[in-house]
Amino acid sequence: MKDLTQSDISRQNILNNGYALEQIEANLSLGGTYWNDEAIFTKTQVAELLDIDERTIDRYIESNNEELTKNGYRILRGPELREFKQVLVNDMNVVDIAKVPSLGVFSFRTVLNIAMLVTESPKAKIIRSKILDIVIDVMKQKSGGHTKYINQRDEAYLPSAYKEYSYREEFTNALDDYLEADQWKYGKYTNAIYQIIFLENAAEYKKVLNLSKKDKARDTMYAEVLNAIASFEHGLSVEMKQESERLGRKLTARELDALIIKASKNPYLEPHIHDARAKMASRDLCFRDALHQKLESYVRSVPQSDFDKFLGETSKSLEERLSDPETLAVLKRLKDR
Repeated sequence: MKDLTQSDISRQNILNNGYALEQIEANLSLGGTYWNDEAIFTKTQVAELLDIDERTIDRYIESNNEELTKNGYRILRGPELREFKQVLVNDMNVVDIAKVPSLGVFSFRTVLNIAMLVTESPKAKIIRSKILDIVIDVMKQKSGGHTKYINQRDEAYLPSAYKEYSYREEFTNALDDYLEADQWKYGKYTNAIYQIIFLENAAEYKKVLNLSKKDKARDTMYAEVLNAIASFEHGLSVEMKQESERLGRKLTARELDALIIKASKNPYLEPHIHDARAKMASRDLCFRDALHQKLESYVRSVPQSDFDKFLGETSKSLEERLSDPETLAVLKRLKDR
């Protein structure tokens, strides 16, 4: 089980998952004061909820201020504070709050954030356990229980997969037409491209994702990764043709290796490659609980938009997309281009 107290990325992935937060709020019933259409908690309420001293909360606010502020902690002053004081007095029958010139308050999201940070509280530990259970249940429910192919729920997946298939065919034809005979050329140069895009060969990639021999690696890749591979394959095909025609013969393996090294340093491709690495590393850790160790430095928290992309209303299984007339029309246009 993940130790949320040690991983800011794991905490943020939960807090960015609106679908999980909705279920967590419904199941935990933490209370709070209802104000401006949301539950708001004072420091006193949070201390009572977690059964810790308010000074402990102060220490966590001081040491994690940026994270907590990003997730909803704020200081009320002026008219906003006066409005909240009135609600708080009516709600809790508190009289001494009227003299406070400023007040730090926590949204429900921030309370979860604090609960995922505090190590001194048995109650916080129980909340963390419930949070993780709910997140797992929501992920299974929203993904149809198949996180292996969660990449295919992105509406951009099918067009990207089709384009990559076309450029893959162009690349394998180029290997036949412009490279001296090489018995293992297709696997060898596929792995060379994978190593450049995401620093793993096909076998390493399948091991990280726990894929079987019959599983096709590209069926599990995100649209952005497929686009980066397609761009590299297309550019390399063109370079092979041009160099072969210039030399008046087929390329040697060493000459093709030189072209691949040159292409890997192309400044136009570099942003796409880094984007593909970051998305693969971050999404696989979040959605598939799979860590690409060679891409660990690229891991970031997954933005809210990605949860919408793979778990929200616009996400669909591959079977659903293949029966969608609009998707089929897009694929036909790509085929006829």
